Amino acid sequence: MDEKPGVQATGLTAPDLPPVPGKEPSISRDYEYVRHGTVSILAGIDLHTGHIFANVEDRHRSVEFIGLLKKIDAHYPPEALIRVVLDNHSAHISKETVAYLGTRPGRFEYVHTPKHGSWLNLIECVFSKMARTFLRHIRVQSKEELKARILQGIAEINASPVIFRWNKFDLGIA
Repeated sequence: MDEKPGVQATGLTAPDLPPVPGKEPSISRDYEYVRHGTVSILAGIDLHTGHIFANVEDRHRSVEFIGLLKKIDAHYPPEALIRVVLDNHSAHISKETVAYLGTRPGRFEYVHTPKHGSWLNLIECVFSKMARTFLRHIRVQSKEELKARILQGIAEINASPVIFRWNKFDLGIA
């Protein structure tokens, strides 16, 4: 689990221009834009199935993180132990989060990545895929439209999930 904060909801100031044969091979876009604000993507990935759990929020505080934990908790059978790989972000270890985890004893087990080791968390691969595909050069009319398009993109990824697998060659170990 991790968060991708600061995803900008930017809109166009002028319509895109169509390609012009012999001059412009692709669509032209004005460099100016309107900023509608930012959203945060809070997400986790099931390493066994490739399913992505995600919430798109205006902020990423403890209350939003607990909302994602509740979504994950509801997905799995009550007797299952849920191991969560995450960093030491303040929302992950806040007193509100610890209080919620206290109401679910034996349900969640935290595995913290080392400092400067976020690359070990596979949800970062999903965030990278989002940035290179449906978030790349995105223009929207509002934060609500951005949230809807992010959730649609995640639903499309979940329609044919990819199971990420580390192996010794991924880590540069021979």
